[in-house]
Amino acid sequence: MGDPVFAGGIAGTALIRAPSNLGLRPLHQGHEPGTWRAPQALTEAGLETRLRPSRVVDLGRPDYSTDPQPGTVLRNGPAIRRFNQQLADAVDAALRDRLFPVVVGGDCSILIGALAGARRHSDLALVHLDGHSDFRHPGNYEPDFALHSAAGMDLALAIGLGDPLMLRWPGAPDPLVPAGRAIQIGEREGREPDWGWEDIADTAITRIDMFELLEMGLAEGLRRSFAVLDRTPEIPFWVHLDVDILDQAVMPAVDSPGSPGLDYAGLATLLRGFLASPRCLGLNVTIYDPDLDPDGAYARGLVGMLADGLAPLASARRDGQ
Repeated sequence: MGDPVFAGGIAGTALIRAPSNLGLRPLHQGHEPGTWRAPQALTEAGLETRLRPSRVVDLGRPDYSTDPQPGTVLRNGPAIRRFNQQLADAVDAALRDRLFPVVVGGDCSILIGALAGARRHSDLALVHLDGHSDFRHPGNYEPDFALHSAAGMDLALAIGLGDPLMLRWPGAPDPLVPAGRAIQIGEREGREPDWGWEDIADTAITRIDMFELLEMGLAEGLRRSFAVLDRTPEIPFWVHLDVDILDQAVMPAVDSPGSPGLDYAGLATLLRGFLASPRCLGLNVTIYDPDLDPDGAYARGLVGMLADGLAPLASARRDGQ
């Protein structure tokens, strides 16, 4: 954990396809969330062609279950653990070869595996771009829920709050990211009276909700974010992108769409701003559900946005060759 991981620039990009839906609840009896199909749907919409990765890694699709698991309150808890261990290994291997990991899921629980792999290389900060704070943990669990969904917990788990099954990872200190180095951007429900995660205000997480972001503008949002990241200029950061940060008018093919939100151009601007930094270590993309996009129109829009937002990787690759 001494020299910068990308000293001299990146050598290329690793596209890691992570087809997990394990962290999501079924919407009705017999339903299985469709996010596991997102990596393939986005590939068919042109993502691999646009990204031109040096390496493609396909993780196996894990089995989804609605049954309780012994020793955990998490739906699919042991399977999430196994899948994230595989993902951590893939991210670790990419970074060892100076490849920038682009992890395409899947549900938000894949953030933990991505961080666990990156954390083997360096201390980390986290930029969490998400229409929801994903801060459910034992201190604010809904009392009437027998099983809990890890996709609503990823930020809490990243800073060390939650089911022990998801907190400690080989070669990665706990917590994966200290709260003071986490930035949450995009929460749209935090001002509602029945919001259940008010205790996030008791942490050192920096928060810019969607209303603030739209009011201040993207340039100021980036400036405020880097003011936090620059407190520890020697530490790289990971970017988590849940595409429900997009307004539901633009991206309804997610399990919890909402408004207000960003448009494609705005989200691409944010991504370019973060990925242009040589301290950005990797990116994961989550929650797009092809089952809600039968003609693939939203997949094509999402691929176009990602190609625009990931443009800094091309120049970084040139600099590293």
